[in-house]
Amino acid sequence: MSLLERVSTLLRANLNDLVEKAEDPERMLKQIVLDMENQLLQVKTQVAIAIADEHLLNKKKAEQEAFAAEWRRKAELAVQKGHDDLARAALERALSHDQLVIGFTEQADDQKHEADNLRQALHKLDQKLNETRAHCEMLVAEHRRAKVMGRATKARQVVGAEPDHTLNRMKSRVHIQSAENAAAVEVLSPESLEDRFRALENEDKVELLLSEIKSRHAALPSQTS
Repeated sequence: MSLLERVSTLLRANLNDLVEKAEDPERMLKQIVLDMENQLLQVKTQVAIAIADEHLLNKKKAEQEAFAAEWRRKAELAVQKGHDDLARAALERALSHDQLVIGFTEQADDQKHEADNLRQALHKLDQKLNETRAHCEMLVAEHRRAKVMGRATKARQVVGAEPDHTLNRMKSRVHIQSAENAAAVEVLSPESLEDRFRALENEDKVELLLSEIKSRHAALPSQTS
């Protein structure tokens, strides 16, 4: 999650300070997109590592379950042969592996939770990157229009017009700042409109799947011993 925090900090700092500090706004916007793309690659790497760790923990858990089952089989054999002492020792070993199973299960569950969070973070960051690209295109167009307006103002001065050049320049900068601030708010929004509708659609899907499962179980004949 620290990767996403760095992205958010980067966006806030650059977008809010763009007008005042950037000599070349277009170059600055391209750098923002590039930085986000780099962060996206890092998150993808973290997702891959988290998934690999989850699989490894589940493998270790399965191994310990197999060991526990084998020692219980040996305990059964010892009892059949009349060796209670061996049976007790085998059961102690089985219980030891049971404890390891519990530990690996907890770690695997925690790792799954972390992997799921990273998957969600990757999905949201990918969405934000696409939104940022679109906003950057809009801001670049706005900046270019501002430059055209500046050239038009100079042309009017040449032919004798007397516009307040300083006021026009300030209005242009304020207009750009307003557009950038609006873009920053939307890019950093925790939940987009699309996210909210997607959540509603997922709720309906979940309820439908749940109903199907319940119907299948209701249709099964009751098992009697």
